[in-house]
Amino acid sequence: MTHPFEIELETTLPASPEQVWAAIATGPGVDSWFMGRNQIEAREGGVAAMETGPHRAEAVISAYEPGKRFASRTPTAEDGRFMAFEYLVESREGGSTVLRVVHSGMLGDDWQDEYDALRRGWPFHLHTLREYLTHFPGRTAVPVFAAAPTGERSPRDVRAALGRALSLPDPVTVGASAHAEPAGLPPLDGTVVWADDERFALRTADGLYTVHQGPGVVLSFHHLFAPGTDGAAAESAWQQWLAGLLA
Repeated sequence: MTHPFEIELETTLPASPEQVWAAIATGPGVDSWFMGRNQIEAREGGVAAMETGPHRAEAVISAYEPGKRFASRTPTAEDGRFMAFEYLVESREGGSTVLRVVHSGMLGDDWQDEYDALRRGWPFHLHTLREYLTHFPGRTAVPVFAAAPTGERSPRDVRAALGRALSLPDPVTVGASAHAEPAGLPPLDGTVVWADDERFALRTADGLYTVHQGPGVVLSFHHLFAPGTDGAAAESAWQQWLAGLLA
């Protein structure tokens, strides 16, 4: 049985409406702060697609007003589920921009768990958008995704292993310094910019790194801004690092 939902958030961003629009309504822009690899056709009726590992999700663009409004909606599944997204952009004095996000639709039988996950996730994503616009303006990232099962380890043990591998304190706290030297990758030195019970995120001089703990799996969503980054090689190296850590 389906259940309707709606999540609405608003944030003020240190960027112009044009910069915010590029971040939310172009594939390279979304690649730089959200999840997966994204392709967006710049027109109403076009397709917005996201690829995360082997999974591809598509939505139809229902509104495309450059600098003002961008909206999309996934097809309705056989069980009635769908998701709709709307971004409203408004300029403010001093060069800042207000972004309003509305995420709505119909969820399935486990709607309460799904809704709670979405409600917890959006503040984090908007924080990452702010990090991107503040520290990497005018640049676009190579998105990197990795995933590994946690096996029989408890969530507490998994979190501790991830923290040790990145030289982080236990518990992980915002402002803590991170260091790691993953095989096949440049050394990582950064600062924790987000930490909650499910995820933590780091910012380095040339990247935003997120580690998310889900049921039985750890997911990594990284945004790499260094010029000349080989996305396939970086993704393979991070996949090997994460799998080896949780083996």
